[in-house]
Amino acid sequence: MIDAKSNPKSVDGTERDGAGKSRQEKASTVEVASPPNVIEPDPKLTPEEAELARRRYLLRRFWISARGYWGRSGDWFAWPCSIGLLILIGTNVGFQYGINIWNRAIFDAIEQRNAHTVYFLSAIFLPLVLGSVTLVTIQVYIRMMIQRRWRSWLTARVIARWLANGRYYQLNLIGGDHKNPEARISEDLRIATESPVDFIAGVVSAFLSASTFILVLWTIGGALTLTAAGWTVVVPGFLVITAVLYAAITSSSMAVIGRHFVHVSEVKNQAEAEFRYTLTHVRENGESIALLGGEEEERNDLDKTFANVLRQWALLAHQHMRTTLVSQGSSLFAPVVPILLCAPKFLEGSMTLGQVMQAASAFAIVQSAFGWLVDNYPRLADWNACARRIASLMMSLDGLERAETSNALGRIKHGETEGDAMVSLNDLSVSLDDGTAVVKETQVVIQPGERVLVAGESGTGKSTLVRAIAGLWPWGDGSVNFHADRRLFMLPQRPYIPSGTLRRSVAYPSAADSWTLDEIKAALDKVGLDYLNGKIEEDAPWDQTLSGGEKQRLAFARLLLHNPDIIVLDEATSALDEKSQDKMMEMVIRELPKVTIISVAHRAELEVFHSRKITLERREGGAKLVSDIDLVQGDRKRNLLLRLVDNRRSLPKRNTTPNKTSLPANKN
Repeated sequence: MIDAKSNPKSVDGTERDGAGKSRQEKASTVEVASPPNVIEPDPKLTPEEAELARRRYLLRRFWISARGYWGRSGDWFAWPCSIGLLILIGTNVGFQYGINIWNRAIFDAIEQRNAHTVYFLSAIFLPLVLGSVTLVTIQVYIRMMIQRRWRSWLTARVIARWLANGRYYQLNLIGGDHKNPEARISEDLRIATESPVDFIAGVVSAFLSASTFILVLWTIGGALTLTAAGWTVVVPGFLVITAVLYAAITSSSMAVIGRHFVHVSEVKNQAEAEFRYTLTHVRENGESIALLGGEEEERNDLDKTFANVLRQWALLAHQHMRTTLVSQGSSLFAPVVPILLCAPKFLEGSMTLGQVMQAASAFAIVQSAFGWLVDNYPRLADWNACARRIASLMMSLDGLERAETSNALGRIKHGETEGDAMVSLNDLSVSLDDGTAVVKETQVVIQPGERVLVAGESGTGKSTLVRAIAGLWPWGDGSVNFHADRRLFMLPQRPYIPSGTLRRSVAYPSAADSWTLDEIKAALDKVGLDYLNGKIEEDAPWDQTLSGGEKQRLAFARLLLHNPDIIVLDEATSALDEKSQDKMMEMVIRELPKVTIISVAHRAELEVFHSRKITLERREGGAKLVSDIDLVQGDRKRNLLLRLVDNRRSLPKRNTTPNKTSLPANKN
């Protein structure tokens, strides 16, 4: 149900208050910042430069919303967790340094064959390991807690914007890069919030480790003296210089080899999302596909979509192979290089075995810190692609949100009627999001209890007009007004059947326990679904189980339970046969005698259930209302009588003449 003095937004009728918020929206209301100003690309840019600028802006757009987690409207626990994570990372680097010192001491003791020192160092190794493991474990817990809470915070805000004012529906009506929003909100947003926490933790750990163990290398390695052809060259901090050069070579190699990784990963994610959407589309339309025998065509479409996924995976595999070549080669060389560099000093006696092993350990840690990009470039590329996909959805929502407050494109206004009128359309024009007119200058006033039929040939904009009345279609001009404190309920052609029990489906959009079991059974009885009374509490895939006609009957049962003041029927009986349609309409008029009805239908038989008929006719520049006539109530009985006569005439005549040859002989 919808409070008619607000701006109605629900196809099946969501109960709303005067501010236009549903109970469900109030339960999950979140503070959402205004969208940022749109930045138009410089027209002087080449297409390649414009695309690069767009990609950069998408990342910026993601951070505009995502960084709010640490802002005033964010999670109060965000900063304590973040600071605690940084402290744990720094403390763990301290334990790494302690283990590095222990490494030197144990090898020196082994070289000196000092059993007492070896036993002592063996005893303190366990506390060092336990301390480091404990810190890492707590660090993982806090890191994942930040990821979970950040994802929850950002997901709540994206969903709130997506569901607000029917934008989830309006996205289907406008152009833009926002395909498969459900995949972006679930999968892409997960990666977009998990990876940055890992990256920042990795960068901080790498920086602290590199800073700490570069000092170790500088202190242990000292200077290297090279003599050749009478020339002597002293290289100070040769281990540090080698570590930096080694890391620079591997990182630059990774950057060059994997320069296309981001684009390939982004295209792969899009292909995966399209494949998931195709599979979902087949499942949701399984009955129609089965009845038409379209399995082969659907298989061809799925094969084509999946072939694109495999093709993108092959390209991504090539990128992984190239980056693995660098990372694997680097990991094999890193432990050997410092030992080879320190070997001359060890052999000449200026460096102990413990110092060599300490240098090797420190070199590996420094190399790992500097080679962070090498190890994480694939994940960085994946995050880049996911952040852009969720930012694309945000930008489309930004556009809809700006359009709601902008005067650049006309917006249909919603208000209250004057006097006793239930509904009024004042100079209502409905247009597309590009300004193309669909319906022009409609002026209609509907009084309480009137039953108005909106007619016209296909393509005249009848359903679009209904969406505008319901508030789902925002573009246009003029106003749609409802009587204050009146509730509106919509019955679309394809009723929505939620998951869960049949009881929930009948009560929707209210809670399943809003009515007693007897009340729900009574509603099902009145619409001819009494055979389902034994399954009211059964949890089943009712959307797939019920036929089209049963779904429309169930929608009428909802109507009886909610008892609204205004009903909008959009081809709500199209799946019913003529007899069932008559029963549904007669039942509504009998059970809700004072209700105001606005119907959109093609069947002429529905005229007998309405008191007024409005006809739209397609014209150049948009459909217009060409007639508004009162229907004679007496016509209803006359039409029903004529229909009964026609049915009688269509029956085969009964043969009243006895067939003598078929009679048994009278033996008497």
